[in-house]
Amino acid sequence: MQVLVRDNNIEQALRVLKKKMQREGIFREMKARSAYEKPSEKRAREKAEAVRRTRKLARKKLQREGLLPGPKKVARSR
Repeated sequence: MQVLVRDNNIEQALRVLKKKMQREGIFREMKARSAYEKPSEKRAREKAEAVRRTRKLARKKLQREGLLPGPKKVARSR
């Protein structure tokens, strides 16, 4: 993974790096590998993740079809 540092702005480069690592799931993987996970806990976690993914896809599909309101827009001021 590579991040460009522009104008010696290390803080911005770190923010970009953290965001990239978050998207790739590196933080989640580091946390998972920090301690042993019992096989039964792993199965339960993977099943819960699958359920979450399925519900998210179903919710997105209903939003596209207009049966559910879309996500709320957040107004950002800069």
